[in-house]
Amino acid sequence: MTGSVLVTGASGLLGRTVVQQLIDRGDSVTVMQRGDSGLPVRQVQGDITDDSALGAALQNVDRVIHCAAKVSINGPAAEFRRINVEGTSALITAARRRGVNSFVHVSTPSVAHLGAAIHGDGAQPADPDRTRGHYARTKAEAELLALAASDSTFAVCAIRPHLVWGPGDEQLIGRIVARAEAGRLFLIDHGYALIDTTYIDNAAAALVAALDTCTQNQGRAFVVSNGEPRTVAELLERICRAAGLQPPRRSVPASVAYRAGSAAERLWGDSEPPLTSFLVEQLATAHWFDQRETRTALRWSPTVSLERGFALLAEHYGTRVDPPSTAMSVPVT
Repeated sequence: MTGSVLVTGASGLLGRTVVQQLIDRGDSVTVMQRGDSGLPVRQVQGDITDDSALGAALQNVDRVIHCAAKVSINGPAAEFRRINVEGTSALITAARRRGVNSFVHVSTPSVAHLGAAIHGDGAQPADPDRTRGHYARTKAEAELLALAASDSTFAVCAIRPHLVWGPGDEQLIGRIVARAEAGRLFLIDHGYALIDTTYIDNAAAALVAALDTCTQNQGRAFVVSNGEPRTVAELLERICRAAGLQPPRRSVPASVAYRAGSAAERLWGDSEPPLTSFLVEQLATAHWFDQRETRTALRWSPTVSLERGFALLAEHYGTRVDPPSTAMSVPVT
């Protein structure tokens, strides 16, 4: 039996899309997650920290794409650490022991987002000491330990997809639609901040490309996006209209929203509040990235434009939408 690719976290939208792209090009694929992925590939169900489950998942595997993570606005710090840091460490140890040669670690731009605006930066160093929130902090730690494990026999690279979305997405699209339906969606500082996003098919293709170029790019991290920054106002309008909903018109000053987010964090404790200070920071601060180095190193470029992505989202919701009234973009090639 020839070697295959192990994809962890295959029950999530990104993991499932990666698996489908690997299948489409003829790769042998194994998936590992806690529940049933429903995918037509070899499957191992288990926790990412369970060595016996990892051993079973890594049988006859020579490459890994590690998508599994705890992704949430809030929650117990210990659970973020267990899955994101300890789980990544356990997977790396098991993968090295079983002869895996290429390991793609899925990270996030928030590992290096320290609150200041980002205008066309590349992938800055992960900084767990200065990031905001349990998710960003533990993902920063995980990325650092993953890249530190890279050597001539075990190539590791990190990919940071930025704000991945598409039909079926519940992390970003689902939350926006739910808040719009409940009349609780609003703009911060009129939604003028310019940000990058990544259509799901492009994010998955970047991970597959990273797998193919992992040896050449070992020890490096790359931010991945569509390279088509839009204002927050336009993005929310396009998402709402695709779902057949009215876009938000009410705007709240960032200072007011930040205080409300901080108060909500204290009141909700480890539960997920409707607003956090980190979320306000993300919505009120520009963050878009220069994609030239990423595209050259990975030998990859997006194939689905934002315009096409919004059309596909509208098809998913069964709506027909007009062009946005708040269009503003800065193409970054």
